[in-house]
Amino acid sequence: MQLALDALDRLVDVLEEHGTLPVAEAARRLFATPSISDGLARSLLEDVIAGDSRVVCTGAAVSLTEARVDPLLEESELVVFDLETTGLSAERDQICELGAVRVRGLELVDTFESLVDPRVELPEPIARLTGLRQEELRGAPSIGDVLERFLAFAGDAQLVAHNARFDQRFLDAQLLLRHGRRLTEPPLCTAALARRLLEGRTKRVGLARLADFFGVPTQPCHRALPDAEATAQILVQLIGLAQELGARRLSELRVLAAPRKRRVYGKRALAKGAPARPGVYLFRDAHDQVLYVGRARDLRARLRSYFRSDRQRQSVEAALHALDRIEWRVLGSEIEAAFEELRLIRELQPPANSRSRRKERGVYLRRRGDDFVVSAKPSPIGPIGSRRQASLAARALASATDAELEELLRDGPLPRMRKRLSHLAESLRYEEAARLRDRIEALEHVVDRLRRLEALRQRELCLVAPAAELGWHRAFFVSHGSLQAIRSLPPGAGARLELEAGLALCRTVESSEDPLTPEQAEDLLLVDGFVRRPPPELAVLTLDVDRIAAHLARHGLRQAA
Repeated sequence: MQLALDALDRLVDVLEEHGTLPVAEAARRLFATPSISDGLARSLLEDVIAGDSRVVCTGAAVSLTEARVDPLLEESELVVFDLETTGLSAERDQICELGAVRVRGLELVDTFESLVDPRVELPEPIARLTGLRQEELRGAPSIGDVLERFLAFAGDAQLVAHNARFDQRFLDAQLLLRHGRRLTEPPLCTAALARRLLEGRTKRVGLARLADFFGVPTQPCHRALPDAEATAQILVQLIGLAQELGARRLSELRVLAAPRKRRVYGKRALAKGAPARPGVYLFRDAHDQVLYVGRARDLRARLRSYFRSDRQRQSVEAALHALDRIEWRVLGSEIEAAFEELRLIRELQPPANSRSRRKERGVYLRRRGDDFVVSAKPSPIGPIGSRRQASLAARALASATDAELEELLRDGPLPRMRKRLSHLAESLRYEEAARLRDRIEALEHVVDRLRRLEALRQRELCLVAPAAELGWHRAFFVSHGSLQAIRSLPPGAGARLELEAGLALCRTVESSEDPLTPEQAEDLLLVDGFVRRPPPELAVLTLDVDRIAAHLARHGLRQAA
């Protein structure tokens, strides 16, 4: 069912005339349908009102948020919150820290802070980013307990967050799991508010950028409470700008933060008919040129997301303006879609894909005299995905001894450099310390990448996932630092023949000490992402025919049951 362009306005008109309505009644009036289930009505309405602060769906009913008390901005009570999580997916990842600040009368008056036991291993990149450690989280309160205390702390205050949709998804996931409901209304987003109020003054509205722009006293540091405090201090500054534009009440601030309709919204019909299945999609212009290639676990949801209120990055937004047709190809699993996306990008070089626009997918560091230089010629130090990061790492390695270089994968010169950084900071030589800090961070990223790639070169794996055809599977064979084969496995005895063919290809490849090519590194890092956090349908197995065949047999029995 295609919603008219003015669907939200019509819904607001209905609610102004009739007041709060049950979800099924609101959907019947909006979509002119004689009957509709509560579940479908809720799903359709939530899709319509996503990101609009005028309307709120509490699960059982739909109402106007303007019916709430609408205080003056200088008298408003707001609760600014921030989450730290184990990853980016609200479906698969968990909250590990929650912090909040109460703003009353444009002053920060109270705080809330708690670690959360995520009951899963904290990924190393998250630990490095936040400074959190697994030992700290063990024994911390459960998310259920922390959520109850946070909601009590927030009360009826307007919630606020930076890039609020991300935090909202995690809170809604937990509320649905425990109480069968979502937040009563979307949190006000300081990023959206800044984008509106600072238009023409700054292009970036990241938390660190805004903290620097306004000169607030708290520096964001990827910890929940300091980031919430920085967001609250930024919010107070943004409210001042809103008041200069004539905003007086909280409802007017919500209007300023509400997303504006984008021109590409009218093209959303191009996504009609996309299935809720994994696959890849291609954006084509009026001349049938491929502008952009992407992948999705759910094609329907991903394609719809392009036409909602959030602007995409500049190159994708330009592709959407030139978009004339969307082509999608259904595949069996997310990992198959990921490899197909990579293949298509390499083959088609679509202009809106960042991978296509890079002149190099990877560079290397080579010694030249006493210095290191960035080069496209393969060497043991690489491939590195970012030329800027490689340049900073090269400067860091210029002072390394031969002994430190031999121990590069075991930190090499990093301990000495960190000690030097502490000395510079204690001596108040801040400019030198800042330059050294940037070089240390770049070298840490490079060393971590080299370690990962070295470990991946030793892995011998078969990744098995469902194929698009019912009863079939796809097997991805990884050996000697490369994806060696992808085989389709039919139901029954034919699967073993395909498995043996894939294993034979792995055995014919000889081990090599040569540096990885950028394409090999890209493939291995893609595999690593799925091996570290496999989706439910993916099996990660050793290169053993009997073990893989046993997995297929068990899966076949479950399907038959």
